[in-house]
This record gives sequence, C-alpha cells and structure tokens, in this order.
Amino acid sequence: MNRKANGFGLSGLVIGVLLGIVAPAAGQDATAVPDGAASTSWTSVQPEVRPFSQDMMENLQVPEGFEINIFAEGLENVRMMALSQDGTIYITRRMNSDVIALRDADGDGVSDGTVVVASNIPLIHGITIQDNRVLLAANRTLYVADIMADGLLNEPQVVVDDFPESGQHSARTMAFGPDGMLYINFGSTCNSCSESNMENAAIVQVQPDFSSRTVFSSGLRHTIGFGWHPVTGEMWGMDHGIDSLGDDVPPEELNRLEADQNYGWPFCYDKQIVNEFITGAPMDMTKEAFCAASAAPVLLYQAHSAPIGMVFYTGSQFPEDYVNDAFVAMHGSWNRSGPTGYSVVRVHFDENGQAMEFEDFLTGFLIDDSRAVFGRPAGLLVMPDGSLLVGDDANGVIYRIAYTGS
Repeated sequence: MNRKANGFGLSGLVIGVLLGIVAPAAGQDATAVPDGAASTSWTSVQPEVRPFSQDMMENLQVPEGFEINIFAEGLENVRMMALSQDGTIYITRRMNSDVIALRDADGDGVSDGTVVVASNIPLIHGITIQDNRVLLAANRTLYVADIMADGLLNEPQVVVDDFPESGQHSARTMAFGPDGMLYINFGSTCNSCSESNMENAAIVQVQPDFSSRTVFSSGLRHTIGFGWHPVTGEMWGMDHGIDSLGDDVPPEELNRLEADQNYGWPFCYDKQIVNEFITGAPMDMTKEAFCAASAAPVLLYQAHSAPIGMVFYTGSQFPEDYVNDAFVAMHGSWNRSGPTGYSVVRVHFDENGQAMEFEDFLTGFLIDDSRAVFGRPAGLLVMPDGSLLVGDDANGVIYRIAYTGS
C-alpha cells in the first residue's frame, strides 16, 4: 500500500510526560469546562464496576418523553456497532477477539439472540459496512468478510496488514465518508510525545480499494468517535485530551475535521494553549507559533470523560429538534479525583450545521456517590425505527432508547 502524509509534520525525541491534577470546585457541573491549571502531581480514581441487575435501571435518566429498555444483555465486552441492510447488528468485542451478530426480527425492541460470526481477531475494534461486506479493524490489520444470506460472515480476509504501531491507543475506528473514501482513526502511541510515524495521532484517508492511504488530519491524540453532519457533509470528531495534566486540564475537544489541518497535540490543547510540560518543539517552529497555526476546537467538554462512540441522529422517531444532532458516548474517567463521564451526551447543531452545545442525554451509571458504576457507554447505533442503541462494555448490556412522548 502506498502512503503519504499531509499537514504539519512532528519530529524529535519521543518523550512521555507524566503530570498532575487539581481538584474541582465543589458542586461542579460535569458538562461544564471549569478554569483549571496543570499540576505536577496526579490522582487516579476509577469507580468500582458493579454487576448489572434489572433494578439498576431505576438509576438511569433520559429526557422527558424518552424511555429506555434492555435490548440485549450478557454480551461481555461490546464495543463498536454496525447495521446491515437486512437489519443485522454486528458488534465487535475487543477483549473477546470476536464479532457477534444480533437481530430484532419481530420489532419488539429486544434482541432475538446472539451468534458469533467472526473470531480469533486480537484487538478487534472498528467496524463498518461497505456494499454487502463487513470491514473489521484490528491493531495492525484490516479484514474484509462477505455477508451471507443468513447474516453470517464468511472467513475474514486480510486486505491491509501495515497499520502503524498502536502503543497506548490500539482502538481503531473507521467509517466511509460522503466522498466514498474510508477514514480510519490511528491514535497516538503515547500520552504526550512526538510521533515518528505521521500516521499516528491522525485520521487517515484510505482509497475504497485499499490501494493507498494518506493522512487527512493530524495532531489528534485519539479521535475514536467521528462522523459527518448529514446536511453539510462536514466531518466532526471528539478527541481525547492528554492524561495527567489536571482534573480539568485539558478538556476533551469537539473538532471540525478538515483536510491538511493539525489540531495541536501534543504541543497545545484547549483553545490553542501551549503545553508547557512537554520538552522539544515541533519541526523548526516554536511551540507558540505552532499552536497559533493549529486548528482550535469548536466545543470543549469536561476533561477525562473519554469520548468513544459518536453518531449523528438521522432517524424520524425522536423530536424534530434532535434530527442532525450528534450523540457521544462518554466512557468515563480514571485520571481524575472525581469521576466524570459514564454517560451519553447530545451535541446540538444549529440549522447551519454548526455545533452549539453539549447536553446530558443518558445518565445514572454512576452510583453510591460516584464510588461505583454499572455501565461504561461505548458504541452507539441509530436503528431503522429511529431508536438509539447504547452499548456498555463493562457489563455487556445494550440499552435501547426510544421516544414515546407526544
């Protein structure tokens, strides 16, 4: 496969940076982005994961008029989801090294059962569908499998085997854009360093026949969730901020992703703030000049919330105001003194397709004063009936959210 890199290049020594946190203000709203400063000490707090039980459903909250039910459970480490034309849902399970398939043939909002359709693919994560075949992205490898008449897959075949080294971020995600090109997220190999491979910390554009690829946008630590606005066709993605800079530093970023743009990682964060805790400089520029030239995020979200799945709502079941908005699964923090995330948020876009604000959509997974959690949202999928599926990779539950109000 032929490859080339676009945008800013980053060179220099690979230097990991372990930094710290500051405590949040009492009563702080998790969706706000408070003022904060970086520190040189840090805290790691991750809530205890409790087994799922039906009575925990009472903790979950959705906006008025919406209802939530269990679509499927006992699925273990469910991650990304894709829907075929016949209504089959394919789900990657990274820790299980496999792909499962589910259906709701009778349309009652509950899965009819589960079957494993691909196995023995270590670190399988990304999934998308092209024509009548499923594409599967693992750590270093891209597979393709044909969808058979019964919804099962034939043996996945390797079509690309030279993805860049993943290091710290092995969760590859991918999707086809409106231009017919395949886009893949290759996260950074580290928390905060200069990458030697230009494909790391980038979104890479791949020819649909997999013959070549090029860096589309760079300076992205780990943009797992991304998609295209249904009207404008603009590409948007949620990037993970650097760990260990503080409870509230740096915030997670919603970026408008454009060709040949660099989004600043690791030398800047937030609204082009210079990262003073990483040594070296990008190319032959100062960090200040580099950050001034990088693309600033459009919206910011609470640091360490860990955005994973992202999907634009194109259904007709939800109220009209939700159409063309996006949903983002916040997997939840570990590098913060007070847990944040563990929710699904809505990104509201205006009539011109510009991102305006975040608001909570599905909350309640954190329990016992945030000391425990019974779900970590991951994959998202809009169903043909307009309902929204939310996958939980902590307890292997898939929740279905439907609008039943007037």
